[in-house]
Amino acid sequence: MSEHEALSASEFETLIAAAKSARENAHAAYSNFRVGAGLRATSGRIFGGCNVENATYGLTICAERVAIVKAISEGERGFDAIAVVADTDALTAPCGACRQLIWEFCGDVPVILANLKGKIEIVPMRELFPKPFDASSL
Repeated sequence: MSEHEALSASEFETLIAAAKSARENAHAAYSNFRVGAGLRATSGRIFGGCNVENATYGLTICAERVAIVKAISEGERGFDAIAVVADTDALTAPCGACRQLIWEFCGDVPVILANLKGKIEIVPMRELFPKPFDASSL
């Protein structure tokens, strides 16, 4: 998990629970595709995020980005892991825009993919985003 400390199974479960809880607040009036995210700061604080849709789909914001923006806006700058939960059979990975923001603000963190049926997979961010554009690209 790169420079990040390994998290315990109970810490992963706490993030999944936070993502499930945040998912309940999703505004998915058009797609009915409700997603929740749980982001753990290195301080130990956990930030939940849900997707918020807009009739002009381009203004929709994903759960992962909501969680990251909430954390940054409250002064957090380091993160251990992020969980993403959706009610799908196949696990839902972050979209491209979310992968960019996760890399930019969290680096090579474990990304916990989960569904409401109890399926879980933990993927290092470097596998989801193998050739990132970041400050070293400038």
